[in-house]
Amino acid sequence: MKECIIKSPLGFTKIIGDEEGIASVIVFNSEEKITYIIPVELEDCVIQLNEYFEGKRTQFDLNLNPEGTNFQKQVWKQLEQIPYGKTMSYLDLSKQLGDVKAIRAVANANGKNPLWIIVPCHRVIGSDGSLTGYAGGLHRKQWLLEHESPYKQQSLF
Repeated sequence: MKECIIKSPLGFTKIIGDEEGIASVIVFNSEEKITYIIPVELEDCVIQLNEYFEGKRTQFDLNLNPEGTNFQKQVWKQLEQIPYGKTMSYLDLSKQLGDVKAIRAVANANGKNPLWIIVPCHRVIGSDGSLTGYAGGLHRKQWLLEHESPYKQQSLF
């Protein structure tokens, strides 16, 4: 597996993958050494993430190859169906997967998503609209949802 570390508006981001696809995209709280020569297998991912942060990309077009159980992969595939700028509750996600009682398992699979931003687990919120749980931290989840919002808050000054 190849890897690189880039700087994003939300911290240092490690991308791991190979010719089979991107396996992992994670963000760090601590400072990491930036990779200046990006492996060819990861170039498209770096370009598309930068386009996302610049507001030029709303969908990713990458080969993905995350490790997980069949159930986790089913949940992650469903997450990819949540449109840019929209949110869905854990309950609604469970309903879409066909089992309302699986809400905890769905939330657990959501939390183990190894493809930060690309598989948009940040778009899943509590039934009451609250920003519940996010492996990258709630401040990042809020930033991502505001970044994707069609309603930008303008400064009064």
